[in-house]
Amino acid sequence: MSKPRIGVIVSSVREGRFADRVLEWFMPIANARNDLEFEILDLKDFPLPFYDEAALPAMGGPAKNEVANKWRARLAEMDGFVLITAEYTRGPTAALKNALDWAYGEWNRKPAAFVAYGSAGGARAVEQLRSNLVELQVTPVRHAVHVGGADFMGMLMQGKTFADFPYYDNNAKDLLDHLGWWANTLKAGRAESAGQKSAA
Repeated sequence: MSKPRIGVIVSSVREGRFADRVLEWFMPIANARNDLEFEILDLKDFPLPFYDEAALPAMGGPAKNEVANKWRARLAEMDGFVLITAEYTRGPTAALKNALDWAYGEWNRKPAAFVAYGSAGGARAVEQLRSNLVELQVTPVRHAVHVGGADFMGMLMQGKTFADFPYYDNNAKDLLDHLGWWANTLKAGRAESAGQKSAA
């Protein structure tokens, strides 16, 4: 079985976003692994309108919006996800929630983990996203990275970097260990289900 492909979804699309610092720190840790492949799925590259189509994604069939079809196609290629999750007003970004809503089957039976940031470590955004993802038949991984409090403010306002807080490296590695287990397990399960359907 080929290595699982993990989409690293960047949730913030605003100018000067903190997410770019998170990516600069996280991707070398992720790419050092030899059991998973990673691809950045930046929502800036998928300028989705607010979901407005008559047909629900769960009904299948292509969207009328071509950006949405490109988004769905990329999601379909992935075996799991890491959501780089900002917190806005105690929840996830509107861009991320909208991106979730534009697809359905492409999310199903895949794991997702969170690298979150904000004054409370993005915890409130992650809690909302866990509920959203369960409805999309995504398995949220328990282990997450939460960058908040003095660490977040130090990086945001005082010129500090992730190198000043090396314990986040261990948190990220732990997250990826668990995500890898779920990605392999669910990928095998999807393949088995597909084989059973083709044999029927």
